[in-house]
Amino acid sequence: MSNLETLYQQVLSELGEDTNREGLLDTPKRAAKAMQFLTSGYETNLHEVVNNAVFTSDNDEMVVVQGIEFYSLCEHHMLPFIGRCHIGYLPNGNVLGLSKFARITDMFARRLQIQENMTKQIAEAVEEITGCRGVGVIVEAQHMCMMMRGVQKQNSMMRTSVMKGAFRENQATRDEFMRLVGL
Repeated sequence: MSNLETLYQQVLSELGEDTNREGLLDTPKRAAKAMQFLTSGYETNLHEVVNNAVFTSDNDEMVVVQGIEFYSLCEHHMLPFIGRCHIGYLPNGNVLGLSKFARITDMFARRLQIQENMTKQIAEAVEEITGCRGVGVIVEAQHMCMMMRGVQKQNSMMRTSVMKGAFRENQATRDEFMRLVGL
C-alpha cells in the first residue's frame, strides 16, 4: 500500500468509517490514483507540454481559442472548481498548435490552485512560448467550495482575466477579444 493509500485509509477511519467493509475495501487505492491524476500538473512543464508545436507564421491578427473546459482543485479546501478558459493572442512571427492551449490549461489546472493564479500562469505560459505581442486569458468557473459548503450558492460563478502586452495597453485590442469570446 502506498503512503497516499495509507493516508486515505486513515482519513476514512477518522471519519468513522469501517475501512474493511465491502464498499470501501479498494477506496484508498482508487482515491490515491484519482488524486495523483488530478494533481498531475506538478509532473509536467511547459516545454514538455508544447512539444515543439510552435510554428513560424506571418499571421499578425488575433487568434482566439475559447471554451477550453478544465477541472481543478482549490488549494484551500481541495474541492473542485470547474469551468472554461478563453485565450487570445497576437502572434509575433510564431503560432502555437491548437491543442497546446488545452494542454497548457490542463497543466496548471491539475495542481492545487486558486483561479486567480491559474489565469495568470496560463497567460504567462502563452506569452513565453510564443513571444506574442499580447495575450488575454479569461477563466470562468464554478467553485464547489461555494456551492457544496459554506454559503452554498449554487449559481455563483467566478470570472478572472489577465491581459498582457497589446491586450493591456490597447483598448481596441481588448474590446475585440472580449467581443470574440462573447463578453
